[in-house]
Parts: sequence; structure tokens; C-alpha cells
Amino acid sequence: MTKNRLEAFSDGVMAIIITIMVLEIKVPHGGDLQALKPLFPVVLSYILSFIYVGIYWNNHHHMFHTIARVSGGTLWANMHLLFWLSLIPFATAWMGENHFAAAPMAMYGAILFMCAVAYSILQRVLIARHDHNNQLARAVGKDLKGYASLALYLIAIPGAFIHPVISGSIYTFVALMWLIPDKRIERTLEKDEG
Repeated sequence: MTKNRLEAFSDGVMAIIITIMVLEIKVPHGGDLQALKPLFPVVLSYILSFIYVGIYWNNHHHMFHTIARVSGGTLWANMHLLFWLSLIPFATAWMGENHFAAAPMAMYGAILFMCAVAYSILQRVLIARHDHNNQLARAVGKDLKGYASLALYLIAIPGAFIHPVISGSIYTFVALMWLIPDKRIERTLEKDEG
């Protein structure tokens, strides 16, 4: 089975996720800059979530560049990832509308944690489907960055109830960690080509 349809479907779902999130930003009723002030938490949560969806899209693209074929298990693992990603707009809106209150911040972290788990599962399914010495397996290695992200999310979720700034700082840090597309895959592809 080829990977093209899976990639096209995933691209479409991620584009819809971003569209849904931006539609949550309501146009203010006032005509001056002061009217934008109440939108600050909503816009800030949108920016963070846009970056997260962009990170997943970039790394998904890089990951699928390393493989030749997909299986039925790959399709379901990919759907599992898309399911969790599709919940980001809900958590983003809840977080922004409630000015980063503890429960929405914890829910956001739980969804980010599950997105990371689903991405890891998809990665493992792809590695298992191919030779264990394939480009993806070599690039991912021990995946310390992935495990660090999971651990940080597990700290951030209860951290939201201590103070939401704790979890917000952790979510921002993890996003910054992943902002640049996964160089491990790029290096492996370049090494194999050269």
C-alpha cells in the first residue's frame, strides 16, 4: 500500500484543525485597539496550538519521507494520532476563554501528552513495518527528545493545579524544543544520499 493517500488525508485533517482554531477567535465589537485586549488569552493559546500542529505536520512529513509503504496498522496508528490532534482546538478554546485556568491547562497538557504517545506509537509501527536498520529507525535512535517531552507533559499536567504558569512554561519549552523540524531525520537522509 502506498503512503500518498495517508499523507494527503493527514495534511487535510491538520489544515482543518488549524482552521477550526482560528475560527474560535471572534471579531471584537469595538473599533479601537482596546477592543482587542480581551482576545489576548485566546490569541496566545491559538499561537501556541498553531505551533504545536505545525510541529506535528513538519515531523509527520519528515517521518513519512523515510518510508516506502504503509500497512493497515499504520493507517490505524495514524488515525489514532489524528484523533488526539483533533482535540487540540477544543482544549485551545477552553484554555483561552478561561484565561489559562488550572483545569483547561491540565486538559491541554493531557491532550498534548496523548498526541505525543500517539506519534510515538505511529513511529514504532513504521519502524516495525520496515527493516529495523531503515532510515527512520537510525534517525530516531533512542528518541530521548520524545521521552523527555512525555516526561515534561506529565509534570505540567499536575503543575497546572499548583500554578498554571508552570504548565504554560513547560508547554512553551517543549514547543521550542521541537520547533525546528527533526534534524535527526534530515541528517540520516543526507548521509544516505551522500
